[in-house]
Amino acid sequence: MSGTILITGASSGLGEGMAREFAAKGNNLALCARRTERLDQLKSELQAEYPGITVSVRALDVNDHSQISEVFQAFRDEFGQLDRIIVNAGIGKGQPLGTGRFDANRQTAETNFVAALAQIESAMEIFRAQNHGHLVAVSSVTAIRGMPGNVTTYAATKAGLAALCEGLRVELKKRRSPIRVTTLYPGYIRTEINEKVKNTPFIVDTQTGCRAMVRAIESGKAERFVPAWPWTPIGFVLRRLPESVLAKLF
Repeated sequence: MSGTILITGASSGLGEGMAREFAAKGNNLALCARRTERLDQLKSELQAEYPGITVSVRALDVNDHSQISEVFQAFRDEFGQLDRIIVNAGIGKGQPLGTGRFDANRQTAETNFVAALAQIESAMEIFRAQNHGHLVAVSSVTAIRGMPGNVTTYAATKAGLAALCEGLRVELKKRRSPIRVTTLYPGYIRTEINEKVKNTPFIVDTQTGCRAMVRAIESGKAERFVPAWPWTPIGFVLRRLPESVLAKLF
């Protein structure tokens, strides 16, 4: 079933890839990111290929929290309603703790968790008013356990995001709300954010990864590893490995 989908961080990587997949399925798209020239190009491509859909783009820096609410509400007013909001914008910076790079770790924490919180706040305000909607948060398989080195802060932010969504799901179930919340745990999918990372086991290309993400989102399940194989069994094992084994693996 098609609808109107808002995607943050849509100018590249997973956001752009999901936009292309959802457009092919006949969905209207509300796309936002900092790089508007890339959004404009994406809009032109999608509307040329799929003339039956509407694509709207707006500039958004997710670290400008007041702007998030303004942009989300503007999209809602333009389309009349938003059926799905995908909290995707994030960064992959980070350095080992205690090495003098608090600036990089703080930026990672602010963008991946605080800005995600702000996006969820704005999304839920819209969904509560509509009394329907599907919130999707892009976490990471690294959220399953604490990770060492450059990934420590990144993994912690993604774990925090996953916990935030779980708490929201519990609340919505308690209230018997029709609003749904899905947390995605992507494994290694080739994008700009990890193109320089050397240790990327089982990595898949962007199109393969984004197709898996869209299938997972459309399943409506609460939590999904993507691609499901091999990350679902890997996630199961990761949760149970002793720290001594993790130290050898990572």
